[in-house]
Amino acid sequence: MKKAIKLLCLTALVLLSSCAARKDFIYLRDMQELEEYPVIQKHEAVIHRDDKLSIIVNSQNPELAIPFNLPGSNGGFAIAADGTVTNTGNPAPTDPKNPRGYLVDVNGDIDFPVLGKLHVEGLTRSQLTDLIKKRLIEEELIKDPMVMIDFLNFKFSVLGEVNGVGTYEVTGDRITLLEAIAMAGDLRTTARLDRIGVIRENNGKRSILFHDIRSKDLFKSPCYYLQQNDIIYVEPTRQKADERDQRNLSRWSMAISAITTLTSLILIYTK
Repeated sequence: MKKAIKLLCLTALVLLSSCAARKDFIYLRDMQELEEYPVIQKHEAVIHRDDKLSIIVNSQNPELAIPFNLPGSNGGFAIAADGTVTNTGNPAPTDPKNPRGYLVDVNGDIDFPVLGKLHVEGLTRSQLTDLIKKRLIEEELIKDPMVMIDFLNFKFSVLGEVNGVGTYEVTGDRITLLEAIAMAGDLRTTARLDRIGVIRENNGKRSILFHDIRSKDLFKSPCYYLQQNDIIYVEPTRQKADERDQRNLSRWSMAISAITTLTSLILIYTK
């Protein structure tokens, strides 16, 4: 009886180990220890349609900047009951669920106070900052404007073989492809490592660029730093293509194998 139990346990361990086998992989496996790789320091996200921007104008003379800020977004100015304006140096708090800002319309424009329509699509934050400053100075509205611009809805989506498919919003506008995959819970073992795609929209057209996440060449990609509304798609391996169809069959096969093995052991023991 003891021999039969030992054989049964050994068989069960073999079956479990075969089912638990997994595919291991290494990111950036061709990187060399202590070798230096260049970092893109001047990366800036580009403004797209449907972006929501926070634009706050300041000045040494606070009263001059008030007309260029949205109601409730006073640009760090405190207004006393007698109408006196003081510069507190801190922007007014906003509702995190519905922050005030300028929504870029389908034409790539925003309607800015006093200055009117501004075409902002395709510009970076620094370029839009320079544009607004230039207009304010040239039109003699403010001699010393200080302009602060931030994204209020910077987001990206992750699809395919990751553990956390979905759309993610981030603070700021600087996030890498590796950080985005980490936010999505890392890759599944069924992910194809040389087909990590980034779908990006430029000038009204979409394109996809694939990456091999095992290679340091990832750092050289124009998609290593994500842009607003990028979509990351991780392709499955071939074994994933029919995994769902085979799942139930595999379970039944394991059950039948276990029953057959158990039956054989019982017959051997009884003999």
